[in-house]
Formats: sequence, structure tokens, C-alpha cells
Amino acid sequence: MALILPVLGKMPQNGENCWFAPNATIVGDVTMGKDCTVWFNAVVRGDVNSIIMGDRVNIQDGAVIHCTYQKSKTIIGNNVSIAHNAVVHGCTIEDEVLVGMGAIIMDGAVIGKNSIIAAGAIVTQNTVVPAGSIYAGNPAKFLKAVTPELGEVFMRTANNYVMYAGWFKESSAE
Repeated sequence: MALILPVLGKMPQNGENCWFAPNATIVGDVTMGKDCTVWFNAVVRGDVNSIIMGDRVNIQDGAVIHCTYQKSKTIIGNNVSIAHNAVVHGCTIEDEVLVGMGAIIMDGAVIGKNSIIAAGAIVTQNTVVPAGSIYAGNPAKFLKAVTPELGEVFMRTANNYVMYAGWFKESSAE
């Protein structure tokens, strides 16, 4: 069973049909919409500020979602996929965004709708990524625009993670 703990009287809240891996950690002032998933060894740590997630957000294996004390909460929109070992810290991620494996997004950054942060990218403090952009590198810079074909990845990945969670729910029920 996932480690879900209150901090300073604030207990994580989640919408319907969410799934958390047995070794996921979710603490403090965390609010999730429906159909969210938090995968193996992922940490969602709302101890020093709040973390707010929309619907169909998947926090994949080893990812860390945190915020900054008395400064920056973390806000994540709908249909967002945060890939393995990514770090999302005190920033805003709008709807339909893919954060690649090992990417880091720092305090005050804003990731616009329908954007991709490439694997290994480091989005520095207060960077604003325009909607429909692919950012890559260290520090992350504009690489190219998201094409309509590539844009299908947002909903496909969000849908897949809801499906994958269903596999684990079915296995637990057997």
C-alpha cells in the first residue's frame, strides 16, 4: 500500500479512480483530480507548500514532485505525463504536457499547454515555455514546435497510464 501521510494536519486528497503503486509516497497538501496515477518509487511531497494536479496526471517511476517553502506551489494541469526520474519543483505545468525522462523543471517555470520537455532537459528557474513547444538541453531551449501528429502523444500517454493502472487494479482484485 502506498505511503500516504498528513503533514501539519493536511492529508493528501484524490479524485475517483486514482491508483498509487505500493511504494509510492504522497504526503501533505496534495490535491489530485480523477484518474491520476503515482508509480513505483515516485514521491509527491506537499510538505512545505501545496501541490495541485488536474485529471489524468501520471507521475511515473522515480519521479519527484515538490515545491518551495513559503514561495512556490506546484500546479499540474490535466492530461500531463511526468516520465521516469523527472523532478518537478515549484512550477506550473499547463494541460497536455509531456515531461521526459530525467527532466528537471525548477521553481517559477511555466510550461505552456501542448508542450514537451525532452528527456534530460533542465528548465531553469522562471523560464516560460510557450504553448506547443519542444524544449531540450541544459539549460533547456526551444527546439521546435509540436506538430499535430506529435501532439497525439499527450492524450495517448494519459490514456495508456489509466489503462496500465487498471491492470494492477484487476490483479489486486483476483
